[in-house]
Amino acid sequence: MLAIGGAFSPLHPAHAQWAVYDGANLVENVLIAARTLQQIDNQITSLTNQAQMLVNQGRNLASLPLSTLGTLQSTISQTTALLAQAQNIAYSVQSVEQQYQQAYTSISSGMSDSTLFSQAQTRWQNSVAGLEDALKLQARVVGNIPSDSSAMTQLVSASQTSTGALQAAQAGNQLMALQSRQLSDIQAELAANGRAAELERARQAANEAGAEAQYQHFAHYDAYVPEAVSIPGSGN
Repeated sequence: MLAIGGAFSPLHPAHAQWAVYDGANLVENVLIAARTLQQIDNQITSLTNQAQMLVNQGRNLASLPLSTLGTLQSTISQTTALLAQAQNIAYSVQSVEQQYQQAYTSISSGMSDSTLFSQAQTRWQNSVAGLEDALKLQARVVGNIPSDSSAMTQLVSASQTSTGALQAAQAGNQLMALQSRQLSDIQAELAANGRAAELERARQAANEAGAEAQYQHFAHYDAYVPEAVSIPGSGN
C-alpha cells in the first residue's frame, strides 16, 4: 500500500523560467549600432573625397605634353638672322652714323664730279638693298603664317582638352608666347620697311644737295665766259 500510495502521490508543481524583456536596453543598442554605422559611412565618404582630391591634384600637376617652344625659338632665330644680314647700312647706330656721314651729309661744292657721282651711286645701292631686305623680311613673316596657324590650333585644342589647371595654364602661356613672337615679326617688318623708306628719302634729299653742289661748282669753276672772237678775213 505504501508503494502504491507512493506511486500515486501527487507531483509538486514546476516553476516556469521566463526571460525578462528590457525594451529600453534594446533601443539603446540599436541607436549605438546606428551611430556606429553613420560614423563608418562618414569615414568612407571622407576617404572618397580625399581620394578624389588627390586625383584632381594629380591632374592639376600634370604637365602639358605639347610644347611649341622649339618652333618659336627657331622662327625668332631666322628673323633675327635676316635682320643681321641687312646690306650696306646695318641695324647699328655706329654703322648708320659712319655710312650716313660718308654718303649723305658730306656733300660740298668743292667735290669733283666723279666723287659726287660715286656718292650718288652708293646712295642708290643703299636704297635698292634696303628695299630688298624689307621684301625678304616680309616673305619670312608671310612664310610663318602656316606654321603659326598650326601651332595655334594645337594649343587651343590642348587647352580645351586639358585635364588640369597646370595643362591649361601651360597651353595659355604658349599661346601668349606665340602672340609675342608674331608681334616681334611685325616689329621687325616695320623696322625693315621704315629703314627702306628712310633710305629712299635720304637718297632724294642727298641727290638734291648733290645737284646743288654740282651747280655751284659749275657756276664758280666751269661756267662759260664769253670772249671776243676774231674771224680771219672778216676785217674785224
